[in-house]
Amino acid sequence: MTIFSRFTFTLLVLLHVSSLNAQVADEFGRRSGHPYLLYTDANIAKLKERVQNEPIVAEAWRRILADADSALASSADNGGQGRRGGRGNRGGGTDALLLAYRMTGELKYAEPVKATLMSQMQARRPVGGGVSSGGSLMKRDPPWHAGLGSGNAPEAFGIAYDTIYDMLTPDERKTLAHNLAENGVLPVLNDWVLGDKRIHALDTMGHNWWPTAVFGAGIGAMAIMDEDPRALDWVRRVRGASDEWLRYAGSVLENKPPNFDSKGAFYESVGYSDLGISAYLPFMLSWNLAFTERLPESPITSQMGEWFINTLYPRSGRPMAVDFGDSSLNSSGARSVILLWNVGYRKPRYLWYLSQFNSDLANRGLLSNSPRDLLFAPTPAEIAAIPSQPDLPTAKLYGDIGWTILRDSWENDATMLAIKSGWTWNHSYADTGTFSLFHNGQYLIGENGHSGYGTKEYDGYFRQSIAHNVMTFNGKAENPEDTYFGSKFPGTMSHLLDAGDLRYVLADATGPTSNNFIRNYRSFVWVGDAIFIIDDVKSFEPGQFEFLLHPNAEATAKRTNLDLRISLDNSSVVVRPLFPETFPEGGLPTDYPENMRLVEKQGLTGNRRPTTYYGFAPAKLTRRTKFITAILPVTEGVDLPQIERLRGIEHIGVRVRQNAMVTDLYINLEADGSVRHRNANLEMPNGWETDAYLLGMSYPEGADPNDPDAIIRYMVIDGSYLRRDGIVVLDSLSKVYLTMSPQGDDFEVLLQGQPVINALLRATKKPAEVRLNGQLVHPAYNQEAKNLWLSVKAP
Repeated sequence: MTIFSRFTFTLLVLLHVSSLNAQVADEFGRRSGHPYLLYTDANIAKLKERVQNEPIVAEAWRRILADADSALASSADNGGQGRRGGRGNRGGGTDALLLAYRMTGELKYAEPVKATLMSQMQARRPVGGGVSSGGSLMKRDPPWHAGLGSGNAPEAFGIAYDTIYDMLTPDERKTLAHNLAENGVLPVLNDWVLGDKRIHALDTMGHNWWPTAVFGAGIGAMAIMDEDPRALDWVRRVRGASDEWLRYAGSVLENKPPNFDSKGAFYESVGYSDLGISAYLPFMLSWNLAFTERLPESPITSQMGEWFINTLYPRSGRPMAVDFGDSSLNSSGARSVILLWNVGYRKPRYLWYLSQFNSDLANRGLLSNSPRDLLFAPTPAEIAAIPSQPDLPTAKLYGDIGWTILRDSWENDATMLAIKSGWTWNHSYADTGTFSLFHNGQYLIGENGHSGYGTKEYDGYFRQSIAHNVMTFNGKAENPEDTYFGSKFPGTMSHLLDAGDLRYVLADATGPTSNNFIRNYRSFVWVGDAIFIIDDVKSFEPGQFEFLLHPNAEATAKRTNLDLRISLDNSSVVVRPLFPETFPEGGLPTDYPENMRLVEKQGLTGNRRPTTYYGFAPAKLTRRTKFITAILPVTEGVDLPQIERLRGIEHIGVRVRQNAMVTDLYINLEADGSVRHRNANLEMPNGWETDAYLLGMSYPEGADPNDPDAIIRYMVIDGSYLRRDGIVVLDSLSKVYLTMSPQGDDFEVLLQGQPVINALLRATKKPAEVRLNGQLVHPAYNQEAKNLWLSVKAP
């Protein structure tokens, strides 16, 4: 080849690269040259300014510089290679060296990083593997080349490469880009993304494994777009795949659930949420820094932080988290919430959440000790604006995945009830209809952990229905195989009504348990300081129904007369079965064979040690019955609510007295599907008429409960009318779920049901303000009839 032809060839190559860069700029808009993934010129300039003006940031920078100097000394001892710094080592090592290099410009901080990169990824080999399995999940046919966490290395390599790019020679850039592409990015993308060799789909491992592999590889590909003409297509493919992963809607044929609830929740529990989300967000951050076209705002991403907040139990000690599935009380979404903050979701409530795990946040003003996080540290004004509590409701329904969290306040050591009735698949257990209770700083009722994934007890006990607070029939609930194959018919949660100290939500566990149950409905009613669980169950033949209850293994449980009291340290709760029967109030159990029996059963703790759990077992074998169980959190100095059983020919119920208020709850025995083509008319002895499945009425102690104008709050569950002596309180052609307070100047209404509802509601006087489902409305008021019409129309 002549000198001219070599020059022509080189020019063509340069033109090709230039054309590629122009294509990148035209399609996505590159912001600048290297570094563009994290330690950009803009980020460094902003940090330098803050170091000059903010003592807290200046001190943090001095500590990181000291870490970098320490890493230099370590690198000298290791023959010039610095300590590695990936997602798990953000507080020192490579990241400290990278920030020191960008802040000082001194090559001594970049040299050990370059030496480390030159020694890494020189050979293609399988990366990642199975949790607690020694990588056994990689040994498949066809074999896997990249597994869990396999994106960590190309992400760390790519950011380091991008950061020290200016001190590398062209040959070094080419060598490192080749190693990263062939031995870091391609092993991942070939297994997980690219169609010519891909062996995975979102329908197989596309939940938490997929993001830990793919998005780190995407960051690595972003780093080498100037050197590898294939990288743009890889980046483009991962960018599109990010939308697919966020909005994956599940698979009918494979019984696989959606990844995310539309409100930002991840079905595989709190712990696995953090694993997947914290892998995705660095890609989002790198993309938004590298390109002028930001990743589009996602309703899912914008609510991920709220998911972690809503599943948190704040307490005087370390906070706890809802531990359904393969999660734990100690699970935290702190890493994900920090990354959300870094990406740009700078909500004061996120700093509140982080302060629960970092009590010194308000004083130090730092998200963590990480050099990366220092780039996005909160400003003094943002720190000063940390709220004492998150500005969120105390009740939250995640209907797409079947989780509900209720609490009486956001104060530390409050009472919190978490309920799950959704999907069974992989890290989500066969626990449809289960619940957990936190009170006075303790975890009193719920899970007792789980064993390692490789033990026989993991699938033989911990993931099965009997290990959870569910209803069973003849000792069974969900098909044991569902933990592997998934449940064809998931459970659901719906109709959350949050009217202050009156809440209602419905859990339908029938689908997953339909091999044993025809009806398996569980309603939760929280009124004042009393929580009622109403189980409406029916099976194919007479047998033994049981209400399972799993106390915390560290707690003590003692039965006294009508109650089972569960206590741990200074926290306790009373559990009292009310229907079909109560416990015997006295005497020997053999003297009262018709009463509810307390059955002791043997379960396991997370370390596979035996522990006791309980079954509430009615004496009568039947194929249809209803349970009402009261849960009464005990607060020192506060009397427990007084509870009276109500029983009629066509109804059962309870009367609750507390704080000079009375609430009557009636269950209409004709409204449970027993009749068809006839409305479930209930005429109670006191003159009230309704077709509601469940009716609640609250009134002051001493007031006449038979006077419609004495009732200060109504709750109607699945009812179309409520009236007495010609006075109509509710009139709707379709059955609705309703709470309303008809007295006072403000008329608050929660109204759910069909897509179109036209309802007449009684108001004792013309309201000054009417709010329907939280929105201000202006309905006409009939002064003579004392009623108003409200309409609900779904979008």
